Amino acid sequence: MAIGPDPLGAVRALNRFGLGARPGDLAQAAADPRGFVLDELQRPDQATLAAAGLPTSAQALQQVYLDGQQKKMARERAAMSPPAPAAMTPDGKPAPQPKAEPAPEQKIFQAEALARFNKQLGASCGFVERLVAFWSNHFAVSVSKSGHLRAVAGAMEREAIRPHVGGRFADLLLAVETHPAMILYLDNQRSVGANAPAGRFAGRGLNENLAREILELHTLGVDGGYTQADVTEFAKVITGWSIAEAESEIGQPGSFVFKANWHEPGPRVVLGKAYAQTGRDQGEAALADLARHPATARHVAFKLARHFVSDNPPPGLVDSLARRFQDSNGDLKAVATALVRDERAWAGEATKVRTPLELVVAGARAIGFSPQEPGPFLHALAMLGMPLWQPGGPNGFPDTVAAWASPEAMKMRLDLSAQMAQRARDADEPLALLEAVCGQTASRETRQAIERAESKKQALALLFMAPEFQRR
Repeated sequence: MAIGPDPLGAVRALNRFGLGARPGDLAQAAADPRGFVLDELQRPDQATLAAAGLPTSAQALQQVYLDGQQKKMARERAAMSPPAPAAMTPDGKPAPQPKAEPAPEQKIFQAEALARFNKQLGASCGFVERLVAFWSNHFAVSVSKSGHLRAVAGAMEREAIRPHVGGRFADLLLAVETHPAMILYLDNQRSVGANAPAGRFAGRGLNENLAREILELHTLGVDGGYTQADVTEFAKVITGWSIAEAESEIGQPGSFVFKANWHEPGPRVVLGKAYAQTGRDQGEAALADLARHPATARHVAFKLARHFVSDNPPPGLVDSLARRFQDSNGDLKAVATALVRDERAWAGEATKVRTPLELVVAGARAIGFSPQEPGPFLHALAMLGMPLWQPGGPNGFPDTVAAWASPEAMKMRLDLSAQMAQRARDADEPLALLEAVCGQTASRETRQAIERAESKKQALALLFMAPEFQRR
């Protein structure tokens, strides 16, 4: 039965651009699939995540600082005191040890994760949440590096990415590169200019990590025309970009600070342009130019097209998005709108495989699963090789079919499909659910497999493993 003038477009809207259909979504999208996607993008504050109790990055780091100080004091007291006798039960056996209280960074991480999952589950289409996840992966940090990162990775997404996902790329770039999470992840708090007043600190020196990743990953791209000399010069430009630690004499602990006495003095030349500005302004001027560079436009356009459309996107689509990026001065809402309006973005078969995040969220949306705690989602993402905010490096998680469709990866997806089916006790009947989330894209083979399943659980597992559900 047709659900509107464009039932196939409705599936593409919710799969290619969104986070998967919930029962009833396809009927809503079918009247105007492009309008359905773009309507979400136009809503004010659609990307905002304002869950109660989530701390700012500074507040989160202050909790970690305080916890570290308290644990250090406890160790020192224990070292100076005789060991206490072991607690015993009345029958003379060692008493069980009380369960240790989770560290503050773990509590914060869990709260951030739950808030993020609920935001994704409640989205009408999910296009804005897909954009948030895209930019979060573009500007990747990893919680595996330290407790400090575990405490502020979620805050970086809320504070630096979400407010700018529909704004100007230059503002997004500056917000990310000055966020404590990025500073800590790429060690710029350790970078000191050799000729700065503090340049002779023992064990301190120039650190090029942040400068290199800004050029290679965040703006120009690996083939963007920069040299090693540009990396070194740019690293000098951003010396002094740091955070206020627990005992800092400047700034609010846990916040970004510019340490003028760590900054390499003098003019610098990056990509052939001289920057005579002093202090923090020098770095901001260089970032603004990188945001406007044609290579940045091309790099961003290609990544967006690869993410939403195909591993090998139509060259004309990439060219069009790059021109829109430059003509609009990096207006990300304008670029995203151009992507959705371009016929080439809707054409072709569904060749992309859902990332683990997209698969887990799509499955939960399909069956109406709303977690009370993030454990099931975090476990599923880790099982599929995409643990939340924990990529293997600054280049983020891969965004190609080959990365997520290996035989081992598909085996894990089969296991996850069985787990999701187990949780779907109250879901619609399998064939009805197939119609609700896959619509007319469901093949005869998939329908027959579900019809012949020996149980509802098996039928739902087959639905989740169907190519129509796995691909977008």
